[in-house]
Amino acid sequence: MSKLKIAIQKSGRLYEESLQLLKDCGIYVNNGKDQLKVSVDNFPMEIMYLRNSDIPQYLEDGVVDIAIVGENLLIEKSKNIKTIQKLGFSKCRVSLAVPKEVETDELSFFQGKKIATSYPNTLKNFLEKEGITSDIHVISGSVEIAPNIGLADGICDIVSSGSTLFKNGLRETVTLLKSEAVLAQTPQLSSEKEAILEKFVFRIKAVLKAKNSKYILMNVPNEKIQKVSEVLPVLKSPTVIPLAEEGWSSIHSVIDEVRFWEVIDELKDNGAQDILIIPIDKMVI
Repeated sequence: MSKLKIAIQKSGRLYEESLQLLKDCGIYVNNGKDQLKVSVDNFPMEIMYLRNSDIPQYLEDGVVDIAIVGENLLIEKSKNIKTIQKLGFSKCRVSLAVPKEVETDELSFFQGKKIATSYPNTLKNFLEKEGITSDIHVISGSVEIAPNIGLADGICDIVSSGSTLFKNGLRETVTLLKSEAVLAQTPQLSSEKEAILEKFVFRIKAVLKAKNSKYILMNVPNEKIQKVSEVLPVLKSPTVIPLAEEGWSSIHSVIDEVRFWEVIDELKDNGAQDILIIPIDKMVI
């Protein structure tokens, strides 16, 4: 039987979060130290640990079938690669930054200036679109030091928390794009591997849906059940279970975590009490 070859970054935060996603999908990896390729016992999959910058080319060439990779890298490399699913982790942005003593946030500051970056294609395309002409200096790593040593007037780099910029006396001004980890696919995939990929994506979606949802329970007077049910943004309809205390019921449902605080006051105003929120491990719809 064919095995789906998946590439993940061999070190760093994306590595850890990628392995956690596989684990959450029921795919367990016995990874020996310094192994660059391992097989999975309980799923038709083979994992290859690669340098992050090499993954787009390996995907385009069909050396690997799928990969967990930063969206920003795919945009920079401009490869013929299909993005299947956003994964919700390793979120960052590609941004311009200037020394903190520069007072303006305007993009026009960079007109005629020198910019150091590890993302020359992304930066070049953005500046051309905005009508800005700058001198782009390509640097591999430690881009933040460029303004301090007089190499550039500003930088273009990935930003997560902004702490690295702050430590180097820089501040973020303009965001070029927002990025996160994605599941990407080679254009050269057999029908047999497409079937395996479909099963894998099904598991990923169940995991992601569960992470963004919570199980909600509350006690409600019977005469308020209809009102409370109308407030809940449920999948279909809530589960209603009579309580031992006459005139009361327990309502069970699923709610998007980000919406909970939008509706909590309305639930309470309509008689809901003893509200509990419980994490969901997996969610199949």
